[in-house]
Amino acid sequence: FATPYREGGWTVQQLIHHIADSHMHAYIRFKWTLTEEKPLIKAYEEKDWAETIDNQLDPALSIAFLTAFHAKWSAMLSLLNDENWKQSYMHPQTQKEITLERMLGLYAWHGKHHLMHIIALKERMQWS
Repeated sequence: FATPYREGGWTVQQLIHHIADSHMHAYIRFKWTLTEEKPLIKAYEEKDWAETIDNQLDPALSIAFLTAFHAKWSAMLSLLNDENWKQSYMHPQTQKEITLERMLGLYAWHGKHHLMHIIALKERMQWS
């Protein structure tokens, strides 16, 4: 888990914790958007978060968290109606309006993107 997925990149451990951190932010953004009119969400510095002390913890904690968390999030998503999916928030860095529909696609891609980093490293290193 201490191996970077590429030279100068995050370690597998940091990637796993990053996905958990990122998807927690996504969930909070979802809830803000469902409860407020076009909220201005809070951005965060991903690189700084990847260096916080909890990133030293066993990645199994973040994997277990993601398993339970995604089950809850998926259940919530199944209850949304067409109007909910059109609701949007404003991102402070890009000043762009993002719908919940688009946001879900971005985070689905995000998780798969980092998973592919880990899988590619596993294949390169010939780990079983």
